[in-house]
This record gives sequence, structure tokens and C-alpha cells, in this order.
Amino acid sequence: MKLTAKWHKRAAIMVSVVCMGLSATAVTASGAAAGGLDDPAKKEIAMKIVSSAENSSLDWRAQFKYIEDIDDGRGYTAGIIGFCSGTHDMLELVQEYTRRSPNNILAKYLPALKKVDGSDSHEGLDPNYPKDWKTAAKDKVFQDSQESERDRVYFNPSVSRAKQDGLRTLGQFIYYDAIVMHGDGSDKTSFTNIRKRALTKAKPPAQGGDETAYLNAFLDARVWAMKQEEAHSDTSRVDTAQRVFLRNKNFDLNTPLNWKVYGDSFSIK
Repeated sequence: MKLTAKWHKRAAIMVSVVCMGLSATAVTASGAAAGGLDDPAKKEIAMKIVSSAENSSLDWRAQFKYIEDIDDGRGYTAGIIGFCSGTHDMLELVQEYTRRSPNNILAKYLPALKKVDGSDSHEGLDPNYPKDWKTAAKDKVFQDSQESERDRVYFNPSVSRAKQDGLRTLGQFIYYDAIVMHGDGSDKTSFTNIRKRALTKAKPPAQGGDETAYLNAFLDARVWAMKQEEAHSDTSRVDTAQRVFLRNKNFDLNTPLNWKVYGDSFSIK
């Protein structure tokens, strides 16, 4: 049976992302200033490429309602970035939604989400949590909460770190996709430790290194991290997507873009 893209989730069980104290507007050694992946048009491209891997679809906005247990040890996986009941980010999402809309349909699950955090248990969530999630997904406040948490936990820290390293739009995307899959923290396969592994092989532009050489080193480290877990053993997300853009020296992630991931072909004209 072909695995769906959702099987290829990040490795961190307890996501612990910090903002790293970096300026998102810093001018980098490669000359890249504010902009890059956080330009709205480029960000839209990034969301589509990640969705092609996470959801086998470019329509990332259709994923607000997505929820299932994919038997990867992380409980329920749901939403536009694959928030997981076992990796803390789903709990933080529902807390943020409840802060914005106290009487929402998911608020009653907060005690259960706290209890199952760090496990694959459904205790206190079944049988109605998936149905209620899909109902909540129709609420613009919940959609906004998903986007806000995606940016706070994954997008903003990774783009900021990439800019500090002197990376252009492609490098910023490569960092973002890595943190989406692997999370961050002390785990050996976390984003921070993938970056540290890459730094033993090459220097980023901000340290006087060659951008292509450094990104290849980072992708090598990423592949190593993916192979540490069976659910990530298909590395096409890197090999037939990101390396294709890098070989083409498409550092600004300009369209048209053509890539393959998990056997499926995608393009953005």
C-alpha cells in the first residue's frame, strides 16, 4: 500500500521551538534583506510545496479540516501543518483558539489534550474529537489560529535563522520544510541539530561560505535525520524537490517550479 504524504511527519515528540533571538530584517552577507520567503507571493509558494509533501495536494487551505491518526506514535495529526496531539503543538493551537474564542467547540478537549501530550493516546478525545475538529475548521477564527501558530512555531523562526545565515529564498524554504518535519529542540534529528551537523561540513554565506555548498551540506544532514526513522525513510521530499531547485540554482524560488515528492509530480506555473 502506498504511504500517504502524511506518514512523513517530523521526528520531534515534544516540539520546543524558540525564536532564536534573530532579527527577521537583518541584512545578510549574501545581500538578501527583508523579504525573501516572507514576501506574500513566495510564502504562498512555500505553503504549496510543503502541502504537496504533507497532504499530497497544492491546496493547503483545504487542510484546515484534515485530521487522522496515521499510526506514527504521535496521536492525531491535523490541520495545515500537521499539528499533533502527541507533540505539544496541537495543544498550543487549541489553547490559542480558545484564547481568541473562549466558547469554541474544541475548548472542552483541553484537559484531554494536556493529558495525552507526549503520547499517542486518544484518551478523552474519542469518539467525537475528529468530528468536532472538522466543525471548528469552518470557523475563520480557527483557521486564523492555525495560520498564526504555524508562523509562530515554524515559519518565523526558520526564516529568521536562514536570513541570519545569509540564505536567499530557497535556503529559507529549505530551513522551513526541515522544521516542519523535524520540529526543534534537543533531539538529534531536530532542526537545530541538523543545522549543527551541516556546519561541520560547510559554512553558510554569512560566515563566508558558498551558498550551494552549504545548502547541499544541510540537505545531506536532513537526509541523515530522515533515515533515522522509518516513517521518513522516503527522502524524495529532499532529493526530487529541494535538490532540483538547488541544482537549477533557483535561489529566489522563482516559478515555474516542477518537482516530485513521494511519487507524485507537481508544478507551479
